[in-house]
Amino acid sequence: MKLDQQWQNKLKERFLTYVKIYSTSDAESDTTPSTPQQWDMAKHLFEEMKQIGLEDVTMDDHGYVFGFIPATVEKEVPQIGFIAHYDSSPDFNGKGVNPQVWENYDGSDLLLNKETGFTLSPEKFKDLAKYEGQTIITTDGTTLLSADDKAGVAEIMTAAEYLIANPDIKHGRISIGFNPDEEIGRGAHKFDVEKFGAEWAYTMDGGEIGELEYENFNAAGAVVKIHGLSVHPGYAFGKMVNAALLAAEFAQSLPENETPATTKGFEGFYHLTDLTADVSEAKLQYIIRDHDADKFEQRKKFITERVEEFNKKYGENTAEIEINEQYRNMKQQFEGKMHIIDFAEQAMKDAGVQPNIKAIRGGTDGAQLSYMGLPCPNIFAGGHYFHGPYEFVPLESMVKASEVILNIAKLVAEK
Repeated sequence: MKLDQQWQNKLKERFLTYVKIYSTSDAESDTTPSTPQQWDMAKHLFEEMKQIGLEDVTMDDHGYVFGFIPATVEKEVPQIGFIAHYDSSPDFNGKGVNPQVWENYDGSDLLLNKETGFTLSPEKFKDLAKYEGQTIITTDGTTLLSADDKAGVAEIMTAAEYLIANPDIKHGRISIGFNPDEEIGRGAHKFDVEKFGAEWAYTMDGGEIGELEYENFNAAGAVVKIHGLSVHPGYAFGKMVNAALLAAEFAQSLPENETPATTKGFEGFYHLTDLTADVSEAKLQYIIRDHDADKFEQRKKFITERVEEFNKKYGENTAEIEINEQYRNMKQQFEGKMHIIDFAEQAMKDAGVQPNIKAIRGGTDGAQLSYMGLPCPNIFAGGHYFHGPYEFVPLESMVKASEVILNIAKLVAEK
């Protein structure tokens, strides 16, 4: 199935509307959603889902928005689902997003901001050159774009509206779900799998066109706190314990070649995401990642041992660590269920997209959902260079993602 120009325009305008809605999440918060601004996006989707004709549309007390596309076949067909998250990453400014649309991209540098000279260049960001002749949507250089994952939200909503508007297309009942807080690892924590009702689902939360993923990192977050002793520097000899200096020493104690910038493929890492420090106190926040379960356990043990060594060196209770698991590699949840992947792969081919089956160097809500009884591989949403001002998405990739959704629905009903 192909979306004509009318539907492509709907998809574009929907996406441009979504990214302007401020919805950044916050890992420091203990509420769900973690930020009040996410409610604006949830409420917008709730109303829009009702308006386009989804049935049984609900929004729960935690900002999870569900709706259902009624079946158009009489026979028994597996109920499947499509899921995306509507929060934006807290890694960069997500407020005041001002998207720019570059039609018929000519392959040259894109001057995103005339005042600052901020430029997106294919020389530095080589993926950009792949999309010459296409429509590119970028930031204005002052915010992220939030294509992660509002591109996925827009693709699902457009496909849902298309199916409702074309009841001659044969498909079973389809569950649609949008959730908060994926960017802080909590998107699936309060997802009601039973209410969602699908036998399996797909998250539309991947990167460039063609990506299909059912392997991901095992993931944990670690917080290391270091306690110092502040004394007037004129009288500090033999007394002061500078927590800021100890934090720097601790960071250097982890392997320098096991960071995101020095690893690839199936290699794991320790990633220092935030450091705050003064003489009295310091806090280092890490994410720990590895595809291999045994190596993942070794990584958690290793960083814990570094804390223990610190306390032996500088005194008991100088440092403490808290490790919280975030998600697990979902690969083993697809044993005996590879038809789920096969449907997605064939749907891509039917849309003229070459599947690129790979492991995620990250995670999605689907990883957690797969362990909650809802097998949930990840399909491309089309974006590049997420979580920063260089983020962009080609409209044509988004169109293909929506067509893949339509094709999956059709293929499952035909099986």
